[in-house]
Amino acid sequence: MTRGPGTGTTPLMTTTLRPTEPLQRAADGTLSRHYNVCVNSRPVGAIHLATRPGTGPSGSVAEIRALSVDEPDRRRGRATVAALAAEEVARGWGCRRIEASVPAAAEGALGLATVLGYVLRNRGMEKKLGAVPPALPEGSRPRPMTEEEYSSWYAATRESYARSWIERGVPEAEAYAKAQRDHERLLPQGPATEGTRLAVLEHGGEPVGLLWLAPRDGVSFVYKVETYPRHRGRGHGRTLMRLAERLAAEEGLDRVGLNVFAGNTAAERLYESLGYETVVHHLYKPL
Repeated sequence: MTRGPGTGTTPLMTTTLRPTEPLQRAADGTLSRHYNVCVNSRPVGAIHLATRPGTGPSGSVAEIRALSVDEPDRRRGRATVAALAAEEVARGWGCRRIEASVPAAAEGALGLATVLGYVLRNRGMEKKLGAVPPALPEGSRPRPMTEEEYSSWYAATRESYARSWIERGVPEAEAYAKAQRDHERLLPQGPATEGTRLAVLEHGGEPVGLLWLAPRDGVSFVYKVETYPRHRGRGHGRTLMRLAERLAAEEGLDRVGLNVFAGNTAAERLYESLGYETVVHHLYKPL
């Protein structure tokens, strides 16, 4: 892949990836390799490409885990060529999809990903909490999820989680495997898992929704927030998010984080109205 016409007195500028280490193969078969981004053999940046665990024998999904170009060589198409070259490497690894996560502040990187055909799958949002946790509306109170409720909820939430990935292009077998793997990792002891809060919200003595909250990377993360179907449209979703903030404060954490899939307009509007801001965009591209 080249940059520049290479005619007349203009030198040919060739941008390539040069490995800085042997191909790394983990015990589970996933691959990883770091490269320098080079122009005519001169390093001008770096890229880290890997496959995602649990996506096939060698990983059918690749991830650009890091991509940087040194300041003097930016805005010259180096990152574009490097990303396209990474896609070719991923195809050679047998990958069918490539993903990248872009911080919200990196507007240039987000624009590049969009131009290259990456599609927004979901985004991470966070809110910095105030000094005083919000009050819950009169008549609303939380309680721990019972063992009986947990059994039926666990099966349903795994199914819902898998379907959400299938709807966004993930192969069915891969989506169900991911759902099982993620839930087993996050809830190894069920409702007794350390740090996990599984709360049912009642209003007027009747269960109206539930909340799954657990610490992650210094943030109180909302893994699931759900208003039961016949109680939707009555503000209980907002109450559940207020509850998340109260429980986070009880754990001594000052931020609440969550994930929202692209196209879930109602949820996006709710979170934004409560002061949540996007911190990272998660994108993908079929190969």
